[in-house]
Amino acid sequence: MREPFDLNQLVSPLLEWFSSHARVLPWREQPTPYRVWVSEIMLQQTRVEAVKPYFNRFMDRLPDIASLAECPEDVLLKLWEGLGYYNRVRNLKEAAQTVIAEHGGELPADYEKLLKLKGIGHYTAGAVASIAYGIPVPAVDGNVLRVISRVTGDDADIMKASVRTAMEHDLAEVIPEGQAGAFNQALMELGACVCVPNGAPLCDQCPWNNMCRAKAQGRIDELPVKSKAKARRIEKRTVFLIRDEEKVLLRKRPEQGLLAGLYELPNTLGHLSPEQVEAYVKELGLSPLRILPLEPAKHIFSHIEWQMIGYAIRIDETVEHPEDMLFVSVEDTEKNYPIPAAFSRYAVYLNLHLGIGEEEKNPLNM
Repeated sequence: MREPFDLNQLVSPLLEWFSSHARVLPWREQPTPYRVWVSEIMLQQTRVEAVKPYFNRFMDRLPDIASLAECPEDVLLKLWEGLGYYNRVRNLKEAAQTVIAEHGGELPADYEKLLKLKGIGHYTAGAVASIAYGIPVPAVDGNVLRVISRVTGDDADIMKASVRTAMEHDLAEVIPEGQAGAFNQALMELGACVCVPNGAPLCDQCPWNNMCRAKAQGRIDELPVKSKAKARRIEKRTVFLIRDEEKVLLRKRPEQGLLAGLYELPNTLGHLSPEQVEAYVKELGLSPLRILPLEPAKHIFSHIEWQMIGYAIRIDETVEHPEDMLFVSVEDTEKNYPIPAAFSRYAVYLNLHLGIGEEEKNPLNM
């Protein structure tokens, strides 16, 4: 554990640094409660640069809590396509419906009431309360845990809830009056841009350079202490890109479990040979004309890693589709059917663009 450290000495240099180094971000331009809330949910597990275009599109389509509460699920999931962790947006909608029903359509200006909304934890409640409403409560995320652990030389395990709670308590004591939002954002910004999570921190640009214990003690690489997560389970999968002249075959996933309710390219456990793929397609009642193996791909979820191989399969024209599946044009798929990023490497072979980002060209002529 660290020696006593006066956090008050951090406040002024941090705020002075933030005043001239804060990034221009779309949700900071108009920090309404709704915009702050949506941005913070999007930023969970996702990089700022990746979030920007999603946030702008989401706001254009769903500019307020009422429109979010009423949004059809397939439309909502399509807006989220590519961000991953889809329960985040489902919880957003459920919380929006609660806000309409119980809070007159406005996010409550109350930390404890915010905590009761679906999908809002201590960090998000703190961010909305402080940034949008100026309420003096902390917002401790991974960036804040890292920068405070390093500057104070604290070697407590940041994966423990008790460590996060203690840090929230300590920071609450030093939040400057009338500047709660700026203080919390400055802490996050310092961790995102200077005292970075991966790679060497930019200590020469840090406003705490002359008071950081981790730097003085040569322990930057040791802090913060973070216990290792459980190893991911490996799943080998075969993905099928099945199409006729105009349409591609999709399957809707179950309403519960991983990627619940999303559409996917049909796939199965195990790495199948071309002969096994041909048999699989015929079992679906389809007539394969050509089967081409594709390059392997990998996708990492929180607790599972998919190691995939794929096959591009051209079939004879068909009228009927297999049970629990449907044939959809690529254009219609791109507009209306949310498909998780796990299949993005193979979607390119169908000229199917998922989410927001640079389009890749189809390397096959199918």
